[in-house]
Amino acid sequence: MNNTQTVTRKGFTPKFIASVGILSGISIVLMQILEFPIPFMPPFLKFDFSNLPALIGGFAYGPVTGVIITLIKAALHLLRTDSGGVGELADFLAGGSLVFTASMIYKYNKTRKNAVIGLILGTIIMAIVGGLANYFILIPFYTNVMPMEQIIELCGKVNPLIKDTLGYVLYGAIPFNLIKGFIISAITFIVYKQVSKILH
Repeated sequence: MNNTQTVTRKGFTPKFIASVGILSGISIVLMQILEFPIPFMPPFLKFDFSNLPALIGGFAYGPVTGVIITLIKAALHLLRTDSGGVGELADFLAGGSLVFTASMIYKYNKTRKNAVIGLILGTIIMAIVGGLANYFILIPFYTNVMPMEQIIELCGKVNPLIKDTLGYVLYGAIPFNLIKGFIISAITFIVYKQVSKILH
C-alpha cells in the first residue's frame, strides 16, 4: 500500500464524515429557509447562503470535499424542486465552480492572501459559469413553461436594461452571481478560521 492510499483511507474518519454530513445539512437548510430575491434582479434568481458551508468544507478538507457538499445540497433540494432538477443543476455548476476554484487555490498555499485570490477568482468564474448555465440550461427550461417574450417582459419590470436574452445574462445572471459570490466569499473569509478550529 502506497502513502497516497494510506492518507486517503485515514482521511475518511468518522469525524470527517460527520463534518461533511453536518456541513451538507446546514447547506440545504440555508437554501430552504434563507432564499430571497435581490432588488433589480430577475425574480426567479434567488439569493441564498447555501454555498457558504461548501466553501468552508472546501477550505478545510480540499476542493473535492467542497464540491461533494455542493452536490449533496443540490441532490437533497431535488426533493422539493419546482424546476424538474434544471435549477439544481445550474446552481450546482455555478456554486461548484466557486467552491472548487477558491479551495483549490487555497489548498496549495494556505495564507490569507491566497484565500482572497481564490475567493475573487472563484467569484468571477462563478459569474461566468452562472451566466452560461442560465443561457443554455435555465432559459431553455423556462421557455417551455412561458414564452421568452413574457420572461423578458417580467425581467424588464425590475431591470429596464434587460430587453433580450443576452441582456438577461449580462444584466441579470452575471451581476447576480457576482453579488452572491462576493457576499458568500466575504463571510467565508471572516468566519473560516474560527469554524476550522471546530472542524479540526
